[in-house]
Amino acid sequence: MGVGIPNVHEAWKWYRENFKMNVPVFEEAATAALMLPYTGGMPHDRHAILALNMQGGGGFEIWQYTSRIPQPANFEIKLGDLGFYSCKIKTPNAQKAFDNFDKNYLLSSKVETTPSGLRHFFVKDFYGNIFQITESSNWFNLKNDDTGGVFGAIIGVSDIEKSKEFYANILGYDKVLWQGEGVFEDFKVLPNGSAKYKRAILTHSKSREGAFSPLLGDSQIELVQLIDGESNKIFKDRYWGDLGFIHLCFDINNMEALKQECEAAGHPFTVDSANSFDMGEAAGHFSYIEDPDGALIEFVETHKIPIFKKIGWYLDLRKRDAKKPLPRWMLKSLGLNRKK
Repeated sequence: MGVGIPNVHEAWKWYRENFKMNVPVFEEAATAALMLPYTGGMPHDRHAILALNMQGGGGFEIWQYTSRIPQPANFEIKLGDLGFYSCKIKTPNAQKAFDNFDKNYLLSSKVETTPSGLRHFFVKDFYGNIFQITESSNWFNLKNDDTGGVFGAIIGVSDIEKSKEFYANILGYDKVLWQGEGVFEDFKVLPNGSAKYKRAILTHSKSREGAFSPLLGDSQIELVQLIDGESNKIFKDRYWGDLGFIHLCFDINNMEALKQECEAAGHPFTVDSANSFDMGEAAGHFSYIEDPDGALIEFVETHKIPIFKKIGWYLDLRKRDAKKPLPRWMLKSLGLNRKK
């Protein structure tokens, strides 16, 4: 999950302390030269850190503009607004995580249960971004931390059936864990959470493949459509990289085949790095598409990653079977870069 913030190191410190996102994959200050469709047609400087939690789950790309002041929405973002409303963070024990979480950032007064049966609660980070801490039984290397990494997202949509088709056909979230409509008790702590919604909780029926699949694990997409009332677009009149959840990123194989698949589905790449981009400590091929409401999905085909930066150990993923997971010992070696 990409998150735009005003101070990259302050934010990473908060995410290390509260979500144990303490293993950097890369850190780089550079110019975002390829995102012109979403940055006013001008390249802008930025500082970014991609961090992982080694218990398992997806990572954070913590992203800060350095050539301009990142802008907040000019309205209160509420549940049902279009785009990435909340980032899901996995936990092995929701009650334990709730009891131990810094009370200054809790939104929920107790642990709730989703209609699909998962226990969860909501928190706000240092900047007001909302996270859903959600129980999961799928782990890479479970230790004693209360949370893992990214487990998915709650996404505001205008047409839940159209969005279900998009997330199933392109991203593989083809299994409906629960779908219905009404007023939901577990949403009531959120802004506009007492309104009536259509809601669908999705996951993928096929096990994920690829080098990092054991670490990234299972995930969920939760679609929410406001039935009564107006929905704003979360990034209306703002740039990608401004404050909030800026994109949802997926590790993929075979970018060219995916490009053809997206074009055939009516969702062509809007940004394409074309060949290998270099982020200093990591390299790969990235692209973007938009979901039916314009939320940005990033695809990254990783070419190079640092395994242990202190001794210059890097892995070139182009020299191996793209669908084969990396050995667990090698994935665990990423933890040698942990920042306390």
